[in-house]
Amino acid sequence: MRDSDGRPLVDLYDLTMLDLDGVVYVGDRAVPGAAGHLADVRRAGAHVAFVTNNASRSPAAVAEKLTDLGVAAEPGDVVTSSQAAAHLLLEQHGAGATVAVLGAAGLREALEEAGLAPTVVDDDAAVALVTGFGPDVVWHEVMHAAVRIRGGLPWVASNADLTFPSSIGLAPGHGALVGLLSRFADVEPVVAGKPQRPLLDETVRRVGGERPLMVGDRLDTDIEGAHEAGVDSLLVLTGVTGLAELVAAPARHRPTFLAPDLAGLLSAHPSPARDDGTWRCGGWGVEVSGGRLDVRGDGDDADWWRVVAAAAWEHLDTAGTPVDAGGLVPPEQAREG
Repeated sequence: MRDSDGRPLVDLYDLTMLDLDGVVYVGDRAVPGAAGHLADVRRAGAHVAFVTNNASRSPAAVAEKLTDLGVAAEPGDVVTSSQAAAHLLLEQHGAGATVAVLGAAGLREALEEAGLAPTVVDDDAAVALVTGFGPDVVWHEVMHAAVRIRGGLPWVASNADLTFPSSIGLAPGHGALVGLLSRFADVEPVVAGKPQRPLLDETVRRVGGERPLMVGDRLDTDIEGAHEAGVDSLLVLTGVTGLAELVAAPARHRPTFLAPDLAGLLSAHPSPARDDGTWRCGGWGVEVSGGRLDVRGDGDDADWWRVVAAAAWEHLDTAGTPVDAGGLVPPEQAREG
C-alpha cells in the first residue's frame, strides 16, 4: 500500500469513481455516513462519479435511487456498463450502425444515446450483438443470440458478473448467461464492465479528471478493474470483502489504499513499514509466527487493517499460501462484542 504523504486522498485525486452496492449503499439503505462523506469530497473540488456494472438500469434511474437515499446525484454523474458497451460498438461500427440487443431497456437506451440503432436479436441487418442483464429476457431470444454468435456475429457483453445481490438473496448475474453463450458458440465476448477497463475509461471520458481514483468493495471487479485501467484504488470494507478475502488477495486484487469506509477519502493514509520482522502502522504491530498472524498494540481501526494486510501479503508472496487469520478479530468487531 502507498503512503499518501500526510495528505487526504481528496487532495491527491480529482475524480472519485465509486462502485455502488457495498460502497454507497447496501441493498435499499445508504451506507452510514456515505452521503456526508461524498458531500465533503465535492466541497473539496473533486468530481464524483457513480460506476456500475448493472446494464439494466438507466443513469436516470440510478441517480433517482441515490437521491432517494440522501446521496446527491444527477444522471450525468452515473456511468453504466451499457454506456461503455455502446461506446465500444460506436468505435467499432460507426454512428447509425444496427446492433442486436439481448437485455433490458437500459441497454437499448445507451445504444440510442450513442447514436446507434438497437434492434431485435434475429434482425439480419444487425452488424453486432450486445448482451446485458435482463430479467425479462425469454429463451427463444437467447437461442437466436447463441446461434448468431456461433455464426460469427461480433459480440459485446456489458459485464461478466456471475452473481449480484437481489431481494431474494445472491442471484445469478449476466455472467451466467455469458458463460452459457460462450460455451455454446466457443467465442469469448468483448466485455465492457469491470474488471475490464472500458467502463473506467468511459467514466473518465464522460465525467472528466486527470487523476482518477477507483473506490470499491470487491477485489475481483473494482480493485482488479483499477489495475486493468492503470488507476489507483481505495478498498472500503462496507461490502463483500472481509478479513479472509483480504489476506488471501493476489497482487492484481490488492488496492493502493485501504479504509473501513468512505471517510478514508478525507484522511491521510500512512503506509505500513517492516521493522526487524514486525510490520508497524500507527500503534499496531504485526508478526507472522508459524503461519499465523499475531497482532499487538492499539490505535486507529484503519491502521489495523493496513498493517494486517501488509503482513499477510508478504507471507502470501513468500510462502505461497495465505496466512492463518483464524481467531483474529478486527478492533471494530471487538468493541461490539
